[in-house]
Amino acid sequence: MSTRTLSARPVTSVPFTTFRQITCPEDLANDRRVFTGRMPAAAVLALPTDQNVRDYLVDAEGKQRRRWSDVHRAIKKTLLEYPDNFCVLNGGVVIVARQYHVDDAKKSLLLTEPSIINGAQTQGVIRDTFAELVRSGEEPPAVNVTFELIVADDDEIIAETSIARNYQNDVKLVSIVGRLGQLDELEEALRKNEPTLSLRKSETDLSDDYVSTESLLQVITALVPEEIWYRPTDGVSPNKVFTYSQKAKCLKDFQAIYTGAHDPKDENHDLYSKVYQFYLDIAGDAYRLYTKWKSHQGFAGTGLRSIEREGRTVVEIPDGIVFPILASLSAFAMKTTKGWRIKPPKGFSDEELIKAAKAAYMEMAGHNPQTMGKSRPCYSSLYQITSIYRRLLDHA
Repeated sequence: MSTRTLSARPVTSVPFTTFRQITCPEDLANDRRVFTGRMPAAAVLALPTDQNVRDYLVDAEGKQRRRWSDVHRAIKKTLLEYPDNFCVLNGGVVIVARQYHVDDAKKSLLLTEPSIINGAQTQGVIRDTFAELVRSGEEPPAVNVTFELIVADDDEIIAETSIARNYQNDVKLVSIVGRLGQLDELEEALRKNEPTLSLRKSETDLSDDYVSTESLLQVITALVPEEIWYRPTDGVSPNKVFTYSQKAKCLKDFQAIYTGAHDPKDENHDLYSKVYQFYLDIAGDAYRLYTKWKSHQGFAGTGLRSIEREGRTVVEIPDGIVFPILASLSAFAMKTTKGWRIKPPKGFSDEELIKAAKAAYMEMAGHNPQTMGKSRPCYSSLYQITSIYRRLLDHA
């Protein structure tokens, strides 16, 4: 295996044993390719893990506290005692790359900016076990590792895939956050305005009696105003596009905000405290706004074909249309004596925002709600309207 640079982007040559494409129409529609196969275990060792949300946990413990968990020991046992079955007993690795080229004759892949996003524990155990064998004069076993390769050049989908693959196949993050008690204050704040509601704090809370925690956090994140936005911006406005489709990222952000707000020693403590208070104050408004816009009757007669209707009644509006609207309403977030509230000024009407949303849907998103939900220009066009009203209010 070798790594070289092509057009300032690192390209890694990776040998494979078998390789096949499993790309489906949804992948093609989103400009990505997906493959699966097997590769020699040694090939896995040279792949970086810089896009992975979970490093090799033994390394993460530090040199003075290197400990193997039961999972690590199980991987090692399979590797040494059942090498012929390793490729089916081990879950393998998931790799992302920006571009790919396959050489069937040489059974080699050229991957641009590759990274393991799931399987760092497998890689780490193989590395440590092979090193132990070499030091003792033994030959490492010739085993293959199952891999999935996702080729995409979209930073957001790479980040979201990394987060999802590390949590959805294990204990879901919502269960971890719920078990740690990090949702209790948010649920209490929600109940001040919606006393009959409960937050979903575990993946086993499947009843309709529970509000989806991930969905509520997506909405609240979309509503966070510029003055307390906690992510880097390009100087224009906060980029809220990820709030539409990246539930795991919004939940991880909330966990970081919660932790920072409750830790006075955190370097971002002051900012996180302000943002966390916004989450608590706005929970009720967020729930009501999302419910309102998901079936806003102002969309009746707009002719948008992606809206679900029963006769002339609007039943459901796609999230791809709703989230740019919610993000634009962040311009109306105001700190009051009763905490943060979303307060549109007098003279502002939902009809104006609906008209702008229709235009963005048709002219920028090509009548596709998924495109609208992922299009920053759509968000910007709606935010421009609400921010103008906000400036007029501030100067009134």
